[in-house]
Amino acid sequence: MSDTLTRLYATIDARAGADPAVSHTAALLAKGPAKCAEKFGEEAVEAIVAAVQGDREELTHEAADALYHLQVMLRAAGVGWDAVLAELEARTARSGVAEKAGRPK
Repeated sequence: MSDTLTRLYATIDARAGADPAVSHTAALLAKGPAKCAEKFGEEAVEAIVAAVQGDREELTHEAADALYHLQVMLRAAGVGWDAVLAELEARTARSGVAEKAGRPK
């Protein structure tokens, strides 16, 4: 499997301390977790619209945007990509139905 998303998170992490005037990532992070979450939400909605419209090319573009902004939001909230991957790995050991049933109510 590609490590593209792991490398992307590392890039986001490295740019967190950059000058917001020269780094879009740094500019987003400087606005704080709430703004990063808002931006992720916007991109997710755009991906949903593209999916509903059946526009595969636009969905591909918006999905990439959503993944980037998800990672920026995670970084802003102090959640590492490795933690997300570990959670996904733990979930692959059981069925989705069992995992959902085991969640706290």
